[in-house]
Amino acid sequence: MKLSVEGLIAGYAKAQVLFGLSLEVEGGELVALLGANGAGKTTALRTVSGLLRAWGGGVRLDGRNLVGLSAARRARLGLGHVPEGRQLFALMTVEENLLLGAAFLAWKGRAAGLEYVYTLFPRLQERRKQLAGTLSGGEQQMLAIARALMGQPRILMVDEPSLGLSPKLAEEVLQTLSRVRTAGTGVLLVEQNVALSLEVADRGYVVEHGNVVLGGTSAELSGNPLVQKAYLAL
Repeated sequence: MKLSVEGLIAGYAKAQVLFGLSLEVEGGELVALLGANGAGKTTALRTVSGLLRAWGGGVRLDGRNLVGLSAARRARLGLGHVPEGRQLFALMTVEENLLLGAAFLAWKGRAAGLEYVYTLFPRLQERRKQLAGTLSGGEQQMLAIARALMGQPRILMVDEPSLGLSPKLAEEVLQTLSRVRTAGTGVLLVEQNVALSLEVADRGYVVEHGNVVLGGTSAELSGNPLVQKAYLAL
């Protein structure tokens, strides 16, 4: 499985945000998308997942062009998206939220999904009958990731998973994403904690003004003087 983003152009109303952004994510690798606030990272994920209409460029999943397809159709084809801010249904239980993530699957697929995400996040199994809105911030982030995994995505995009979490919980969440990658799912990670994201990522891209300006392995980016100065405070 491979996600290919080719010359993506997008924005809001008359405000262009992406100016020909290109990147790739292979199944079984974790790729970090780095950049300052306003660089276009969230817009990129929203456009790739179909929540925002592309103005130009291509989004391909194993060679199939997704441009013009609905977000729901893209999810069915294997593209998962964990949005910034979690966006859970607070008055529904943990398990009800999870089952919504697999609403298009037969019950056998939903049952297999529950078994998988409960293995990844044992705390969610303990709280499966608890209302999502009563969970801690870290548990809510786990639930948001688990809900996306319920749809059996082959590429999972995750936006700011450590936002509002303690350093310990943030590390726990990112280590779980590393396990997801090990299981064969490609992960595209947007994360403000650049140092932590480069610790778990295989590769990364740096985005400025809606375009990729730098790419390389995590080791290469960590050792780049520009990245060190702008993002790692070295």
